[in-house]
Amino acid sequence: MHKDIEKILIPSQDVKKRVKELAAQISADYSGKTPTLVGVLKGCAVFMSDLAQQLSIDVRMDFMMLSSYSGVKSTGVVRTILDLKDSIQGRDVLIVEDIIDSGLTMSYLLKNLKTRGPKSLTVCTFLDKYQARTAAVPIKYTGFRIQNEFVVGYGLDYNELYRNLPYIGVLKTSAVKGNGEK
Repeated sequence: MHKDIEKILIPSQDVKKRVKELAAQISADYSGKTPTLVGVLKGCAVFMSDLAQQLSIDVRMDFMMLSSYSGVKSTGVVRTILDLKDSIQGRDVLIVEDIIDSGLTMSYLLKNLKTRGPKSLTVCTFLDKYQARTAAVPIKYTGFRIQNEFVVGYGLDYNELYRNLPYIGVLKTSAVKGNGEK
């Protein structure tokens, strides 16, 4: 366990098992279709890669980068930093996200992508921090529901660190800038 982690919330073996289960469900639901996976960078990178490798269907992949966070807090303002490369008009789109907490970013993204004429638009999130929700968002596929704790690992970061951890962990208070000065 990393020295900055207070506790492991979801061990790596549980992460791998749940990704396989999600992939099986998505593959069954999209049987005969070729969905476009739209990953929300940077956090989705690890999850989307693992998920795509487990899918038994053909997929297209594209990415967006949105920002609403500063440190451990949401700013409440969503900015598009990187947009899709390809059109999603007439396509089945599956948004792949690392975590949904307030729901503001996902609500913004859903509204944005709906204007582009997809055939269908569905959400898959690895983590659902449901207690922090302030905007209602429809989530079809959820890896894990978690309490309102600040977590890192498996793509999730704090100031660009800890994304490479193979598990989901709760960061020690001392590791947060302003306390332990990372």
